[in-house]
Amino acid sequence: MENPDLFDFDDPETEEAAPSQQSRAAPPLTQLRPGGGIWAVGQRVAWVAGLVLLLSSFMSWYSGSSVEGPTLSVIGWHTGTIGKLVFFVGLALVVIAILREAGIALPPSIPESLVTIGLGSLATVLVLIRLISIPDTFAGTSGRSIGLWIALLAALAVIAAGLLRAGEDL
Repeated sequence: MENPDLFDFDDPETEEAAPSQQSRAAPPLTQLRPGGGIWAVGQRVAWVAGLVLLLSSFMSWYSGSSVEGPTLSVIGWHTGTIGKLVFFVGLALVVIAILREAGIALPPSIPESLVTIGLGSLATVLVLIRLISIPDTFAGTSGRSIGLWIALLAALAVIAAGLLRAGEDL
């Protein structure tokens, strides 16, 4: 009768192999996600979209021409408080990205992905307000220009970046 606690190290079908056979064992199948590559897309999209959002405040949001005169353009900064808020939301996103690269992170109780989603949502609402409601002072420039559409796409990209970051955190 064999004792189940004893193993024959010469038999390759046993549970534990001899030390010489252990060196030939396959590496474990579990792998960690790398820090870069596809998994860092959320971080890159967040700061690029924040930078584009910041710069879109200095792009033409409204343009139009009067019957007798040159074509007028109004940049986002000059559309009032909303244009300035869009600038500062983009600035906040860029500052968060710079601080993260410098090694300064938000407290663990405040997930950076949620902050990104919140700032992107705020920027989207602000840009949509300017898309729907043109200020009365710019009635002659009734056409929406490319800068307003770029700001809207950048704000939506910030939300997408926040969702990607939330997926990375899981």
